[in-house]
Amino acid sequence: MRRFLLLSLAACFATPVMADDAAPTKRPIEAARLAKHVRTLASDAFEGRAPATPGEDKTIAYLSDEFAKAGLVPGGPGGKWTQDVPVVRSRIDGAVDVAFTYGKERRALVQGDDIVVQTLNPAPRVDVADAPLVFVGYGVHAPQLGWDDYKGVDLKGKVAVVLINDPDFETPEPGAFEGRALTYYGRWSYKYEEAARRGATGVLIVHETAPAAYGWATVRNGGIAPLFDNERKDAATAHVRVRGWMQRDTAKELFARSGLDFEAQKRRAQRKEFTPVVLDGTRFSAAFAVARDRVVTRNVIAKLEGAKRPGEAVIYGGHWDAYGIGKPDAKGDTIHRGAVDNATALAAMLELARVFAAGPRPARTLLFFAPTAEERGLLGAYHYVAHPVIPLETTAAFLNIEMLSPDGPTHDIASWGNGRVSLEHDLARVAGARGRRYAQDPNVEAGFFFRADHFPFARAGVPAITIGPGIDKVDGGEAAGKAARAKYFADRYHQPADAFDDSWDMDSQAADVELLRDLGASIADSTAWPYWFEGSDYKAIRVKSDTQRK
Repeated sequence: MRRFLLLSLAACFATPVMADDAAPTKRPIEAARLAKHVRTLASDAFEGRAPATPGEDKTIAYLSDEFAKAGLVPGGPGGKWTQDVPVVRSRIDGAVDVAFTYGKERRALVQGDDIVVQTLNPAPRVDVADAPLVFVGYGVHAPQLGWDDYKGVDLKGKVAVVLINDPDFETPEPGAFEGRALTYYGRWSYKYEEAARRGATGVLIVHETAPAAYGWATVRNGGIAPLFDNERKDAATAHVRVRGWMQRDTAKELFARSGLDFEAQKRRAQRKEFTPVVLDGTRFSAAFAVARDRVVTRNVIAKLEGAKRPGEAVIYGGHWDAYGIGKPDAKGDTIHRGAVDNATALAAMLELARVFAAGPRPARTLLFFAPTAEERGLLGAYHYVAHPVIPLETTAAFLNIEMLSPDGPTHDIASWGNGRVSLEHDLARVAGARGRRYAQDPNVEAGFFFRADHFPFARAGVPAITIGPGIDKVDGGEAAGKAARAKYFADRYHQPADAFDDSWDMDSQAADVELLRDLGASIADSTAWPYWFEGSDYKAIRVKSDTQRK
């Protein structure tokens, strides 16, 4: 990934992108309907909406029925409401024996507390005995930036220890990786991918809350749940034998027992001169059985055919899955209800479908796309991109919705990451028409751009954006908004506590959904095509298909 070019917001927003602006609609988005949908989808009856469970069947039935009531038709292959997504499900079968060995001392580690280990490798068991450990800094190989953390180190038979996020995250001045704004090199998925390309036996990521952008509870809940992967022929080489995360304190102990200071090594890793270091006198062992099966989960696709250009599409997206039923939390609760994340988006799409179907019908086709397995690696979105129902070349935009806030109205509306896409401008325009403003992602260091379902579309060249709530609250300003967001991520995100509450301010959610309606309508009724700005990694991909768009 080449280094992004920083663009002035003023320059980006100086000239309208769309050919014909849509005036704010008078047709209301109804807060009570939004509340009904979230309350239902996040109820215990839906069992946390995990893929390939009874909760999936209930979710699919509810969404299909509500889209039909709204007046839409099935948009999936073969005239169905769904698109099959075949995946491989892997889960640990039985006890986990995992340990570090310091000299002759064996230090047993507790799965879920000290460490989380897992695998997507197709072998029926993980049996790693006394593998050497090598610290490879941030695990980044970016030759276009003159950066290589590996420096030719041989990782065969070894376990790589890597830091989360980018080398710039904690440096006083921005460097090659955009300062605190996380790039794809900082994502855990990239760390695993690159280590596998290097032939490593395993990868252990050091968890730290600030650079990861979530606490250990999120790692534990996601890590010990079943894993899903798109079907692939190269699974044995694409995935290391064992992967996982370890607590920061566990890592500090590991480094100390190797005669190294963790903080000093981390500072060393922030420089391009970094070289890998073997953690002398330490070994890693892991043994557990793996149960693996092929399952078919489903995307939901509803369609409102365009009145003038039905072969061109605008897609609204919002994933339907959460984490299902897991281990009890401190209160003994086991259901990960996924109310904010992401029943709020499903409610928004259902209400948008109702309003659009009431007419007038837009010129371009609208697809309402609820992908599966977002929480398992954006698998449903990646499958759709490989098997689109309307060609990606004539898909004008993908408008993804994530985690609408229940915490009251804001002056602003935001998108995730620095997308370098004209849709950011379009969102600013429709916000301004309703007396609000657009704000770029206030938390770019969290790397949300790479963690949402718009990312597979962006990588395929489709102008794509994830839209989430603003942070400048009408009551309390940015300080109150940041505090509310921090509390959600600490106490509720990917935990059973993410449940619907009757005290929620659904009027503020309705106001955000109105902006989503205005944005989609302006694109669907336009003859212009959204585009990537110069400096975007995805512009060149889109340009290749320019001749297929009129």
